[in-house]
Amino acid sequence: MPYSGKKYVAIAGNIGAGKSSLTTILSNYFKWEAYFERVDDNPYLSDFYEDMFRWSFNLQVFFLSSRFEQQRAIEEAPHSVVQDRSIYEDAEIFAKNLHEMGLMSARDFENYNALFATMTSYLKPPDLLVYLRASVPTLVSHIQSRGREFESTIRIEYLERLNKHYEDWVSRYDLGPKIIIDVNELDFVNEPQDQSAIVSQIEARLYGLFPG
Repeated sequence: MPYSGKKYVAIAGNIGAGKSSLTTILSNYFKWEAYFERVDDNPYLSDFYEDMFRWSFNLQVFFLSSRFEQQRAIEEAPHSVVQDRSIYEDAEIFAKNLHEMGLMSARDFENYNALFATMTSYLKPPDLLVYLRASVPTLVSHIQSRGREFESTIRIEYLERLNKHYEDWVSRYDLGPKIIIDVNELDFVNEPQDQSAIVSQIEARLYGLFPG
Protein backbone atom coordinates (compact mmCIF):
# COMPACT_ATOMS: atom_id res chain seq x y z
CA MET A 1 0.00 0.00 0.00
CA PRO A 2 2.52 2.38 -0.48
CA TYR A 3 2.97 4.72 2.47
CA SER A 4 5.59 7.39 2.47
CA GLY A 5 8.35 7.37 5.03
CA LYS A 6 10.58 4.50 6.07
CA LYS A 7 9.31 2.37 8.96
CA TYR A 8 11.17 -0.11 11.15
CA VAL A 9 8.93 -2.56 13.01
CA ALA A 10 10.24 -5.27 15.34
CA ILE A 11 8.20 -8.33 16.35
CA ALA A 12 8.92 -9.52 19.91
CA GLY A 13 7.76 -12.63 21.72
CA ASN A 14 8.65 -15.94 23.32
CA ILE A 15 9.71 -19.08 21.44
CA GLY A 16 6.68 -20.21 19.46
CA ALA A 17 4.67 -16.99 19.82
CA GLY A 18 4.37 -16.57 16.05
CA LYS A 19 7.02 -13.92 15.36
CA SER A 20 8.30 -15.40 12.10
CA SER A 21 4.77 -15.93 10.79
CA LEU A 22 3.70 -12.36 11.59
CA THR A 23 6.95 -11.02 10.11
CA THR A 24 6.12 -12.80 6.84
CA ILE A 25 2.52 -11.59 6.88
CA LEU A 26 3.50 -7.94 7.44
CA SER A 27 6.25 -8.17 4.85
CA ASN A 28 3.78 -9.43 2.24
CA TYR A 29 1.04 -6.97 3.17
CA PHE A 30 3.10 -3.79 3.37
CA LYS A 31 5.73 -4.88 0.81
CA TRP A 32 8.43 -4.43 3.44
CA GLU A 33 11.73 -6.28 3.56
CA ALA A 34 11.75 -9.01 6.22
CA TYR A 35 14.71 -9.79 8.47
CA PHE A 36 14.53 -13.15 10.23
CA GLU A 37 16.33 -14.56 13.23
CA ARG A 38 19.20 -16.88 12.34
CA VAL A 39 17.97 -20.28 13.51
CA ASP A 40 18.57 -22.88 10.82
CA ASP A 41 22.22 -21.86 10.28
CA ASN A 42 23.00 -21.13 13.93
CA PRO A 43 26.13 -23.17 14.79
CA TYR A 44 25.41 -23.25 18.54
CA LEU A 45 21.67 -23.82 18.92
CA SER A 46 21.49 -27.62 18.92
CA ASP A 47 24.54 -27.87 21.22
CA PHE A 48 22.98 -25.30 23.54
CA TYR A 49 19.81 -27.31 24.05
CA GLU A 50 21.96 -30.34 24.87
CA ASP A 51 24.26 -28.52 27.34
CA MET A 52 23.02 -25.06 28.23
CA PHE A 53 25.76 -24.17 30.72
CA ARG A 54 28.59 -25.02 28.35
CA TRP A 55 27.17 -23.17 25.34
CA SER A 56 25.03 -20.34 26.78
CA PHE A 57 27.63 -17.57 26.44
CA ASN A 58 28.66 -18.68 22.94
CA LEU A 59 25.05 -18.79 21.79
CA GLN A 60 24.14 -15.40 23.21
CA VAL A 61 27.21 -13.69 21.74
CA PHE A 62 26.40 -15.23 18.34
CA PHE A 63 22.82 -13.92 18.51
CA LEU A 64 24.01 -10.52 19.71
CA SER A 65 26.57 -10.05 16.94
CA SER A 66 24.27 -11.32 14.17
CA ARG A 67 21.42 -9.13 15.41
CA PHE A 68 23.73 -6.11 15.61
CA GLU A 69 24.84 -6.66 12.00
CA GLN A 70 21.21 -7.11 11.00
CA GLN A 71 20.07 -3.92 12.69
CA ARG A 72 22.88 -1.90 11.13
CA ALA A 73 21.73 -3.19 7.74
CA ILE A 74 18.16 -2.23 8.64
CA GLU A 75 19.22 1.33 9.48
CA GLU A 76 21.11 1.65 6.20
CA ALA A 77 18.25 0.24 4.10
CA PRO A 78 16.31 2.91 2.18
CA HIS A 79 12.99 1.09 2.57
CA SER A 80 10.70 -0.08 5.38
CA VAL A 81 11.62 -3.21 7.30
CA VAL A 82 10.02 -5.73 9.66
CA GLN A 83 12.30 -7.73 11.98
CA ASP A 84 11.76 -11.11 13.64
CA ARG A 85 12.87 -10.49 17.27
CA SER A 86 14.74 -7.39 18.48
CA ILE A 87 18.26 -7.16 19.86
CA TYR A 88 16.85 -6.01 23.22
CA GLU A 89 15.26 -9.39 23.86
CA ASP A 90 18.67 -11.05 23.74
CA ALA A 91 19.85 -9.27 26.88
CA GLU A 92 16.58 -8.54 28.69
CA ILE A 93 15.12 -12.03 28.32
CA PHE A 94 17.47 -14.79 27.27
CA ALA A 95 20.85 -13.86 28.76
CA LYS A 96 19.23 -12.64 31.98
CA ASN A 97 17.25 -15.85 32.33
CA LEU A 98 20.29 -18.05 31.68
CA HIS A 99 22.23 -16.20 34.37
CA GLU A 100 19.38 -16.48 36.89
CA MET A 101 19.09 -20.21 36.21
CA GLY A 102 22.80 -20.68 36.89
CA LEU A 103 23.43 -21.51 33.22
CA MET A 104 25.65 -18.47 32.56
CA SER A 105 28.36 -17.47 35.00
CA ALA A 106 28.39 -14.03 36.60
CA ARG A 107 31.64 -13.25 34.77
CA ASP A 108 30.18 -14.16 31.37
CA PHE A 109 26.93 -12.31 32.11
CA GLU A 110 28.79 -9.14 33.09
CA ASN A 111 30.95 -9.37 29.96
CA TYR A 112 27.86 -9.97 27.81
CA ASN A 113 25.98 -6.98 29.25
CA ALA A 114 28.94 -4.67 28.69
CA LEU A 115 29.06 -5.80 25.06
CA PHE A 116 25.29 -5.35 24.70
CA ALA A 117 25.41 -1.81 26.14
CA THR A 118 28.20 -0.80 23.77
CA MET A 119 26.46 -2.26 20.72
CA THR A 120 23.00 -0.82 21.41
CA SER A 121 24.45 2.66 21.99
CA TYR A 122 25.07 2.74 18.23
CA LEU A 123 21.57 1.59 17.26
CA LYS A 124 18.24 3.27 16.60
CA PRO A 125 15.25 1.61 18.32
CA PRO A 126 12.27 0.41 16.24
CA ASP A 127 9.54 2.84 15.19
CA LEU A 128 7.12 0.28 16.63
CA LEU A 129 7.65 -2.77 18.84
CA VAL A 130 4.94 -5.43 18.47
CA TYR A 131 4.85 -7.86 21.41
CA LEU A 132 3.01 -11.15 20.86
CA ARG A 133 1.71 -12.27 24.26
CA ALA A 134 1.14 -16.04 24.45
CA SER A 135 0.49 -18.47 27.28
CA VAL A 136 2.76 -21.48 27.74
CA PRO A 137 0.14 -23.94 26.37
CA THR A 138 -0.12 -21.80 23.22
CA LEU A 139 3.66 -21.71 22.88
CA VAL A 140 3.92 -25.50 23.32
CA SER A 141 1.24 -26.08 20.69
CA HIS A 142 3.05 -23.86 18.19
CA ILE A 143 6.45 -25.41 18.93
CA GLN A 144 5.11 -28.94 18.49
CA SER A 145 3.33 -28.06 15.24
CA ARG A 146 6.51 -26.79 13.56
CA GLY A 147 8.50 -29.85 14.63
CA ARG A 148 12.05 -28.53 14.97
CA GLU A 149 14.09 -31.37 16.41
CA PHE A 150 16.35 -29.17 18.55
CA GLU A 151 13.28 -27.60 20.22
CA SER A 152 11.91 -30.95 21.39
CA THR A 153 14.01 -30.76 24.58
CA ILE A 154 12.70 -27.32 25.66
CA ARG A 155 11.19 -27.60 29.15
CA ILE A 156 7.89 -26.04 30.27
CA GLU A 157 9.68 -24.32 33.16
CA TYR A 158 12.06 -22.65 30.70
CA LEU A 159 9.15 -21.19 28.69
CA GLU A 160 7.42 -20.04 31.88
CA ARG A 161 10.54 -18.21 33.04
CA LEU A 162 10.96 -16.56 29.64
CA ASN A 163 7.34 -15.41 29.71
CA LYS A 164 7.87 -13.73 33.09
CA HIS A 165 10.92 -11.91 31.78
CA TYR A 166 9.01 -10.84 28.66
CA GLU A 167 6.16 -9.38 30.68
CA ASP A 168 8.59 -7.51 32.93
CA TRP A 169 10.59 -6.16 29.99
CA VAL A 170 7.57 -5.05 27.94
CA SER A 171 6.11 -3.24 30.96
CA ARG A 172 9.38 -1.25 31.22
CA TYR A 173 10.05 -0.78 27.52
CA ASP A 174 10.27 2.95 26.79
CA LEU A 175 12.53 3.23 23.74
CA GLY A 176 9.58 3.98 21.45
CA PRO A 177 5.95 3.11 20.68
CA LYS A 178 4.81 -0.43 21.47
CA ILE A 179 1.72 -2.52 20.93
CA ILE A 180 0.75 -5.73 22.76
CA ILE A 181 -1.25 -8.39 20.92
CA ASP A 182 -2.66 -11.36 22.83
CA VAL A 183 -2.42 -14.31 20.44
CA ASN A 184 -3.98 -16.95 22.70
CA GLU A 185 -7.40 -16.62 21.09
CA LEU A 186 -6.09 -15.78 17.62
CA ASP A 187 -4.94 -18.00 14.76
CA PHE A 188 -3.50 -15.38 12.43
CA VAL A 189 -1.63 -18.03 10.44
CA ASN A 190 -4.70 -19.98 9.33
CA GLU A 191 -7.63 -17.60 9.91
CA PRO A 192 -7.82 -14.65 7.47
CA GLN A 193 -10.13 -12.74 9.83
CA ASP A 194 -7.63 -12.94 12.69
CA GLN A 195 -4.81 -12.01 10.35
CA SER A 196 -6.71 -8.99 9.08
CA ALA A 197 -7.49 -7.85 12.64
CA ILE A 198 -3.82 -7.87 13.65
CA VAL A 199 -2.64 -6.16 10.46
CA SER A 200 -5.29 -3.46 10.86
CA GLN A 201 -4.24 -2.85 14.46
CA ILE A 202 -0.60 -2.39 13.47
CA GLU A 203 -1.53 -0.29 10.43
CA ALA A 204 -3.63 2.06 12.55
CA ARG A 205 -0.82 2.47 15.07
CA LEU A 206 1.73 3.27 12.38
CA TYR A 207 -0.36 5.30 9.95
CA GLY A 208 -3.49 6.42 11.82
CA LEU A 209 -4.43 10.04 12.46
CA PHE A 210 -2.77 9.93 15.86
CA PRO A 211 -0.01 7.32 15.63
CA GLY A 212 2.38 6.74 18.49
